[in-house]
Formats: sequence, C-alpha cells, structure tokens
Amino acid sequence: MLDQAFDELNKYDWGVDPKVLRPIDEAVVKCHGDEGARAKLEERFAAVLSSDAPRSAKDYVCRKLMLIGSAACVPALAALLGEKELSHMARYALERIPAGEAAEALRDAAGKLSGALQAGAISSLCSRGDVGSVSVLGGLVGDSDAAVVKAAAAALGSIGNGDAAAALAKADAKDAEAKVATTDAKLACAENLVSAGKKTEALAIYKSLSGDDQPKHVSLAAKRGVLACLGSKAE
Repeated sequence: MLDQAFDELNKYDWGVDPKVLRPIDEAVVKCHGDEGARAKLEERFAAVLSSDAPRSAKDYVCRKLMLIGSAACVPALAALLGEKELSHMARYALERIPAGEAAEALRDAAGKLSGALQAGAISSLCSRGDVGSVSVLGGLVGDSDAAVVKAAAAALGSIGNGDAAAALAKADAKDAEAKVATTDAKLACAENLVSAGKKTEALAIYKSLSGDDQPKHVSLAAKRGVLACLGSKAE
C-alpha cells in the first residue's frame, strides 16, 4: 500500500482525494523511534522533491519533512529555495529541521537570492534564532532593498547577542521604513542583552538612541532602558 501511495504522490495534484496518501501519513507517524524506517521515508520524499512531480505533491512532502527531516534531505529542500512557488514550503521545512546543515542552506540562500525570496530566507533564519547567521545578516542591513534590510534587522534584533548588536550599530539604512526597522531591532537587541545579564552592552545601545535626534517614542524608550540598566525606575 505504501508503494502505491507513493505512486499516487508522484502525480498528486489539487482536487485529488487526499485519502490516497493516507498510507504515507500513517508511515510518518509509525516511523518515530524507528530510525531505519524514518531514513527510508526521508529518502523517498527527497526523490519526489527532485522529480517533476506537481507542486501540490512537493508541498505535501515539505510538510512531512518538517516532521521527520534530517540533514539528508537538506540538499533537496535547498534546491527549491530559489523557486518562487516552492520556496516558502521548503523554508517551512528547513526552519524546523534541527540539523546544522539546514541553517547553512538558509544562510547560503540569504546571501545569494534577491528580493522576496531573499527576505524569506532571512526570516527563516530569524525563526531558527540562528546565531551563526549574524555575519551574513550584518552584511545585509546595508542592502539597497528595504525589504531585505527590514528582514535582516529583525533577525539580528531577535538573535540579540553582542555580535548582533555590533552589526546593527554599523547599519546605515536610507529608506525610512528600513530605518525604523533597524531602530526597532536595536531596541529589541538591547532588551535581549538585559535579559541575558549584559547590561553594559545594552546600556551602550540605549544611550545611542536616547538623543533628541531620535523620534520621541524611541528616545523615551531608550531613556527608560538607560535607567533600567543603571538600576533606577523610569518615571
């Protein structure tokens, strides 16, 4: 039955009764705790991604690899990151595969793609909280594409460590929306540093944003941050 279901999967398209794939759904559930069975399923899924199967079939596969995927399927998923119709689902899987190779594939895509696909890869790095992507993201906060800058800034703010703070400090966004995103990311980064007990690093960020040249709400938030770092209460 499983072989027949995979035959159906290779031609599966919108409108087809999903019951034909039920044996695969059941196999995914049963393979947990059985490494051999899981690896065989993953291999078959990767083969579908590398074939000329319909988009709906590949979407289905990406959803399943989100559950059972490992480093072995990363190349097949990474190959889809540059495809407009399949990139989102490939990222959906890569975000959730714990293997370091998945993060590396997203970093590579973030550095090579452009436009919405690039911003998407960056957002996936943000979802993973990928500390190893800071150097890549730091190079993108100065990009000419505002959407890319906004995504990179948000990711750095979410990662929120000292290296992320240093990368944001060098950002010089020209676009108004990108500039707002960068400022918000700096504040988020400062908050994360405070939570990590690194008040000295957070204080430097807050001080850089507390001047009168900043929007009122930013300056106010920064001044409160300064007081919090110094152990005082904001009014």
